[in-house]
Amino acid sequence: MKLSTENVLLQIALDLSSNLASDKHYQRLIDSLHQVFPCDASALFVLDQEDFLKPVAVKGLSQTVLGRRFFPKAHPRLAAIIDSQHPVRFAANSDLPDPFDGLLLNESTHIDVHDCLGCSLYVENKLVGVLTLDALEVGAFDKIDNITIETFAALAAATLRNRAQFDALKAKNKQQKSITTALIQQARSIQGEMVGISPQIQKLRSNISMVAHSDYAVLISGETGVGKELVAHAVHEQSQRNDKPMIYVNCAALPETLAESELFGHVKGAYTGANSQRAGKFELADGGTIFLDEIGELPLLIQAKLLRVIQQGEVQRVGSDKNVLVDVRLIAATNRNLEYEVDQGNFRADLFHRLNVFPIHIPPLRERDGDIPVLAGHLLDKVRSQFNVPNLHIHPKTLMHLEQVAWPGNVRELEHTLMRAALRTIQHNEHIITLQHFVDELEIKPSVEMTSNIFPAKSQPMRELVESYQKQLIEHALAESNGVWAKAAEFLQMDRGNLYRMGKKLDITKI
Repeated sequence: MKLSTENVLLQIALDLSSNLASDKHYQRLIDSLHQVFPCDASALFVLDQEDFLKPVAVKGLSQTVLGRRFFPKAHPRLAAIIDSQHPVRFAANSDLPDPFDGLLLNESTHIDVHDCLGCSLYVENKLVGVLTLDALEVGAFDKIDNITIETFAALAAATLRNRAQFDALKAKNKQQKSITTALIQQARSIQGEMVGISPQIQKLRSNISMVAHSDYAVLISGETGVGKELVAHAVHEQSQRNDKPMIYVNCAALPETLAESELFGHVKGAYTGANSQRAGKFELADGGTIFLDEIGELPLLIQAKLLRVIQQGEVQRVGSDKNVLVDVRLIAATNRNLEYEVDQGNFRADLFHRLNVFPIHIPPLRERDGDIPVLAGHLLDKVRSQFNVPNLHIHPKTLMHLEQVAWPGNVRELEHTLMRAALRTIQHNEHIITLQHFVDELEIKPSVEMTSNIFPAKSQPMRELVESYQKQLIEHALAESNGVWAKAAEFLQMDRGNLYRMGKKLDITKI
């Protein structure tokens, strides 16, 4: 049900003082705009400190947009919006490329012309973000006056300002942190962020938030590549210990002969080669968190000594008869079924129950509904930034295929597979990642139509043969698309501009 402009403005104003999470706050703002403006798609961007635009809410656009970053210099329309403090309306025949070309959810019709406008969002002469509106109908925004648009833009800017001030207050509490905390923050940034919008990932975030403020032991389980270390960092950074170190231990990489010394330390002369005393990982983590990754790999002897540390809160260095008290929050992770390992006698039952106070299971990627588009957008942004290819996109049909893959290696496998496909695309001077770029990984074989009846009966120059076949393909695609070049480009899974230039070169004027 459409609401009146006054009611929508009132609701946005009331939301300014509400205690909504940032993402919900932004999305409610976008949803409200659609109650007033005749738009089919919209996006709200926040200006990051590095001068790129980060989408924080969209409607009518592919979810991949939320995983992207937009550099204004690479997108002339966004640059034009930023350069003006008044609403910018783009003519239907504007030759400036649309940053959302091919990303609108309405994929049944290719958009050659449509109404588009944008507003830069300022607070006290400081740019804080951008708002864009798109409509499929040409002239849809003609009857909307600038005052109405600027009123909504002002409220949108106020929304961004409120969230920024709230975040600034949180950041101010961290300004006096120690060098150790700075190193922790650096390690956290290397780990990356938890990307996803699925119910499964929302439940995971909820579980992390629920247990983070306690001192309960946390046992993280999940398949290889799901992001167990990322979850461990999230638990620590949301805890009251986040100004203290989180010490990482890869239990699978600990030699059995040195595992005790690594974990609990040793004194000088404790064994051959112990030329000085050394604090173990538990002492280094005192006051903070210790993360025991792949804990199922620990030998039974070390498991017994670990249990004693957990029960009594004290460690004994190898070769010492003194105990050292430690205050450590324990997080463990495994890709094994520890209950099964207990039944098999490979893992101590008492240690398992000590660790399993608050279990967190990370769902595999194949069970995260709708996360692959967002992850793809986020992961490909690394390639866009590294290789300066802002127009690199993944074809919608290819994205749909990726959502059907089991991904046994989960997010890590998706990242590496996308990276290789993107590099192949760039290598061939293309901008659209298609299924053909995944041939090796996804075992996609060329269609029979692409391989039959193409061999010449007599000797001919290779170039002529290739151009002849290209011409036949384009003419076939145009015939299947009623002569519409945009649809023919989609049929051939390639960029529309590249197809048109190729057709012009091959003297294809019409069908």
